[in-house]
Amino acid sequence: MLRTKKSIYAKWADWVVLLLILVSLFSLLKLAYYAPAEAKSTPISLGVRYIPYYAGRSMFRMIMAYILSILFSIFYGYGAAKNKLNERIMLPILDILQSTPILSFLPVFVFGLTAIMPQKLALEIAAILLIFTSQAWNMTFAWYQSLTTIPKELREASNIFLLNSWMRFKKLELPFGFVSLVWNSIMSWAAGWFYLIAAEILTVGNKNFEMVGLGSYMQEATNQGNVKALIIGIITLIVIIVVLDQFVWRPLLSWAKKFNLEMVSAGAETETVSWFYPVLRQSKIILWFEAKALKPLTAMLDKYFNKRLSRKKIVIVSADAPASKKVLIGISIVLGLLLLFGAERMFTFMSNIKAAQYLYILEAAFATTLRVFAALAISLLWTIPVGVLIGSNKRVALLLQPLVQVAASVPATAFFPFLILFFIKLPFGINIAAIILMILGTQWYLLFNVIAGVATIPQDLRYTASLMRLKKWNYWKTLILPALFPFIITGSITASGGAWNASILAEYVATHDKIYSTIGLGSIVADANATSNYPMLFAATFVMIVFVTCINRFGWRRLYALAKEKYKME
Repeated sequence: MLRTKKSIYAKWADWVVLLLILVSLFSLLKLAYYAPAEAKSTPISLGVRYIPYYAGRSMFRMIMAYILSILFSIFYGYGAAKNKLNERIMLPILDILQSTPILSFLPVFVFGLTAIMPQKLALEIAAILLIFTSQAWNMTFAWYQSLTTIPKELREASNIFLLNSWMRFKKLELPFGFVSLVWNSIMSWAAGWFYLIAAEILTVGNKNFEMVGLGSYMQEATNQGNVKALIIGIITLIVIIVVLDQFVWRPLLSWAKKFNLEMVSAGAETETVSWFYPVLRQSKIILWFEAKALKPLTAMLDKYFNKRLSRKKIVIVSADAPASKKVLIGISIVLGLLLLFGAERMFTFMSNIKAAQYLYILEAAFATTLRVFAALAISLLWTIPVGVLIGSNKRVALLLQPLVQVAASVPATAFFPFLILFFIKLPFGINIAAIILMILGTQWYLLFNVIAGVATIPQDLRYTASLMRLKKWNYWKTLILPALFPFIITGSITASGGAWNASILAEYVATHDKIYSTIGLGSIVADANATSNYPMLFAATFVMIVFVTCINRFGWRRLYALAKEKYKME
């Protein structure tokens, strides 16, 4: 049977994208050699009076990263979901990016930026981009999953009403995916806090980069063994999380209930309670802002897009079309040659690594893979039942939702050096501790996606299941698990990516007087960073990306396709 062009694109897209990303990382690595020899850092004071300023600096970085993340998620997810050719190119890029160990290349990225711009600006950009990488991928996958699982009858209805692409986005696609976006936004903020320490304080060899912020404050407290300052930092973080929960996320979740897909009203037991949401709805300031600013802005956007999209597209067949095709082919050839040249330089650079070292890297890769899947399996065991309980029971959600957000947001990296001292006394202690830190960095992706999935189950399906008297396992097998399957796959993909990133922190732990490590890719990457062994750093990262690409290509991608084809809510 003859292969079509699409099947060829689908077969080679992952590997072309993989090569492109690796060559880009290699180019950044070469640029890092021109970084300044000395690193200038701002001293971190542990005085309590500096806490508000540090917290404000960290919040600024979090907000900027979140704005970038939400814009990236909407545009990227929309582009991947709306075009099959785009999907074959963009999904492999997203798979690789969300699993690329950004912590391993953060030092290289910082060095590369400091070679071309002022150090303070470079550090701020690097910190914001690191937080962005911890926030963007799960929101993008969730948004893409929402777009690809919109029921067929709703799409047909939008066609019957002749909705253009803007009105379809406004009236169907954004409302349908809004609940998932909100829950994943909460998760993104939690992940941002988790990586805040790595973003604000960085040590590579004899170079130290520090920025003032809440993360660097807690890391400095850990380095000095100042338990009091560490507790103050964690309490400050918890206060920020609770304030955001009460004044931002809960009102958003209450408002998002109006977008649920159901034919009957939801029962009181499934509603998200927010005392602040009614206050906002009755506030004269909010009503004035909605009437004077929000509605005119929406009307202006509607007018602009409707006028632009209503224009008839005239297709003109030009005699120059073959010439344009030749230009496109020429550009592709030039880019391909540049890519091959970069690949040749990259493999020449990696030839400094001996065969025995590559065998050790492969052995370490299998060890890290086992830890990643162990962390994922353990996380699934508790996040599915607990997520269903939180998403379907108002009283439980009222109690556990803030606790879950606090637990997800407290950066385990701050107290992990203390935790390792306990586990190191047990048999296989460092391996157990590594899996635990991976779980702490991955389980929340699963939990928040499960909660979002439960929140989107239509109330009429719940009533139907009750009328059919489905109980216990039959209820789960018939309604809960099929409805949650797309969300579990989305959560698992982002959770596994988080586990690969967390391996760098989990397999190599440096305390103030000793280094604890175990065999694994994360350990190799962290040690290469500490000793500025760039060839080893790149080789280990190369192997990690190849492993992750294969797992995504032959595992998660097929499960994603199954979720789209078999488990749509229709």
